[in-house]
Amino acid sequence: MHVDSDERDRATAAAAQPVGLADIEKAALVVKGAVVETDCDPSRTLSAMLGCEIWLKFENLQFTASFKERGALNRLSALTPEERAAGIIAMSAGNHAQGVAYHASRLGIPATIVVPHGTPFVKMENTRRHGAEVIVEGTTLEEAAACAREHGARRGLTFIHPYDDPLIIAGQGTIGLEMLKAVPDLDTIVVPIGGGGLISGIATAAKAIKPGIEVIGVQARLYPSMYNRIRGSELPMRGDTLAEGIAVKAPGKLTEALVRAHVDDILLVSELEIERAVALLIEIEKTVAEGAGAAGLAAVLGHPQRFRGRKVGIVLCGGNIDSRLLASVLTRELARAGRLAELCIDISDRPGQLARMATLVGESGANIIEVVHQRVFTDLPAKGTQLRMVIETRDRAHLDELLASIRAAGFEAEIISNR
Repeated sequence: MHVDSDERDRATAAAAQPVGLADIEKAALVVKGAVVETDCDPSRTLSAMLGCEIWLKFENLQFTASFKERGALNRLSALTPEERAAGIIAMSAGNHAQGVAYHASRLGIPATIVVPHGTPFVKMENTRRHGAEVIVEGTTLEEAAACAREHGARRGLTFIHPYDDPLIIAGQGTIGLEMLKAVPDLDTIVVPIGGGGLISGIATAAKAIKPGIEVIGVQARLYPSMYNRIRGSELPMRGDTLAEGIAVKAPGKLTEALVRAHVDDILLVSELEIERAVALLIEIEKTVAEGAGAAGLAAVLGHPQRFRGRKVGIVLCGGNIDSRLLASVLTRELARAGRLAELCIDISDRPGQLARMATLVGESGANIIEVVHQRVFTDLPAKGTQLRMVIETRDRAHLDELLASIRAAGFEAEIISNR
């Protein structure tokens, strides 16, 4: 984040950085043909919703569904023949693991990956599928890293860091080259931050090509590690975030320096904003993004005035999310929009009442998803029963109309599960 208004000081700081435009252009030659040059396309619907021109960089469409392939391949390609023969080891919350495992397999390099407990199953299983040995150790990425270093030292393996490595950073920076080649007049790029490798590379490339461009970082509010480093704050880091791919407690030293030199601002996003972004990308763009992958869109959703009227490039950095978790996110979003609700209705325990209620719901144009009679665990009189119905409606206004119809028919009814 820029804290000094003197452009000469910034230029001096940038010149002293471990990664420059030449390194990124060299990495682009290394990865060319082996990773996908993903589309960077406009979203007319999101643009209209958010009051700015949105361009999406679909890194979730890489073979391993993540940008991490770029840095992994660039780093692996620099190994000596002896290092290749001995093998490599890495620690990862999942996407770096897959990128390293996939390209190590392509290059004939034995790979071992250490992942922390809680890493999504889909990421671990895909890593194994690429032929890597997977070790589950530690509760955080930092604990997994300590295990990886110790294990690698014992076996003579080369450690492949997920973000604090110049070759990794340069590989990730190829995204910045591609975005500005596709859309030269972008004035803002929004990038998720975990350890900082992705934004360091993209910002280095973008600022070298177009010095006036604004680069904005995004972190989950539960894990504001780089935000704390740059701002000197001490916001807590804890809890389970949907964006586990950027839940990093200790960002890199190299990446911190590059962020200070090239990144204009860092925004924090809530879990609600991340969930909404994941849901919108599926509903509008028909594309699956994991929590970290949707963080850039979440930032625009959470800070619309910050981006009003601008031409904004958003990096969808990954699409690896468990199907069960994705289903939960989508269902919760339906509930928030009033399209799915659970109603609690008091009815008399006599024949015909359930049919009468079903008729009311059907005539309103709503749909019954689930019905439960509760006769025992209720404070109603013995001749009464509590009816719980999960209802699907068009929107919140339709739900309100249905509730009014039920009450007008003489039933006591309330919404007990709707956000």
